[in-house]
Amino acid sequence: MVMTTRSNPTESQVEAQAEARMEPRMSEDPAELVPELAEVSAALFKVTGNGSVPRSTISLVQLRAGQIVGSTYLTVLHTGFLRKAGVTEERITSVASWQDSPYFTGAERAALALVEAVLQPSADGERVSDELYAQAAEHYEAKALATLMFAIGQVSFFISVALIAKPVPGRSFTDPWK
Repeated sequence: MVMTTRSNPTESQVEAQAEARMEPRMSEDPAELVPELAEVSAALFKVTGNGSVPRSTISLVQLRAGQIVGSTYLTVLHTGFLRKAGVTEERITSVASWQDSPYFTGAERAALALVEAVLQPSADGERVSDELYAQAAEHYEAKALATLMFAIGQVSFFISVALIAKPVPGRSFTDPWK
């Protein structure tokens, strides 16, 4: 068995990686290739924006989803949405460690637990347990819980785009291919 150690990347390696990520993997904008996406995207945004769940909670959940799947594009995108909404840096930066962070409400914790359960495998087989569902239902009425479910579905829908096509992080949400 050969064991190797990982060294920290040099500054030039980090710069080279940053330069390599300045172009999307997929050269054509998927939304231009499949223009029907605009209608689907608008409908999903309308569903999640129905007011039953605060937009900041939805963005916290979607930020956590981006972190879980390792998508810099989604992480940067939802961090930007949260900043524009006036969410504090403490709350934004502690999403990755929300379980022991003092910055989240019980409802937000339930929402973050749901997205983690949906996106991470479970040793017990069932990802969303009855107990977790009951915990979320304590904080959200039926419409809000359905909206939260669709918000997780919305980000899940775009995870494949973020991981396969690799839009450029930090570029406009509406123009990541330019």
